[in-house]
Amino acid sequence: MKDCFSLLKTKNSTILLIFDKTNYNNSPSMIENIQFEIATLNDIDGVLALQELYLISNLSEEEKSGGFVTTPFTIAQLTSVIECHHLFVAKDNNKIIAYIFAGNWDFFSQWPIFKYMISLLPDLQFLNFDCNTKNSFQYGPISIHKDYRGKGLIIPFFEFMRIHMKNKYPVALTFINKTNIPSRKAHTEKLKWTVIADFKFNNNDYYILAYNMNQKVS
Repeated sequence: MKDCFSLLKTKNSTILLIFDKTNYNNSPSMIENIQFEIATLNDIDGVLALQELYLISNLSEEEKSGGFVTTPFTIAQLTSVIECHHLFVAKDNNKIIAYIFAGNWDFFSQWPIFKYMISLLPDLQFLNFDCNTKNSFQYGPISIHKDYRGKGLIIPFFEFMRIHMKNKYPVALTFINKTNIPSRKAHTEKLKWTVIADFKFNNNDYYILAYNMNQKVS
């Protein structure tokens, strides 16, 4: 993949990434002037608004077929992850149209499903890594507004996150509900994540996926 963005710095040191359609040819429909940023506290309202649109508990069965997120975040939780610089947002005309969470296992352990995932880490292997809480982090949830899906946004947005997290952790891990087919396809087919295990929790079935953070998306 050709470089499709440039790095800038603002007065508050937020790093921006501008999605330049002239250098990205893998998308059937280009998006102009999308900005990728490390989230600040000013972004909380926008993230909560997008979260409400696609939270599984807010969707009908028909709406779930387009993809969903399962983990709701409070203002306090968003503040915590933002202070660690582990929340990434995409904006169009200063409106948040996508987000990616990334965080250490200590942060995510406050949710029962992630605590259960932590208990599975000793049995997980990926490439040459025996997965643990020190060499891996929890990636996601990721949410993209439906008006911007299928337009090539996910690859450069994921790459923005990867660039900022790769020096902290060599491995990214996540789980995807087996019924969330759009998310599984996006991650395994577009981003080339690897399914390494599965598990059941609260009568739901999930895949565990892994990604080599030193591997640029191609």
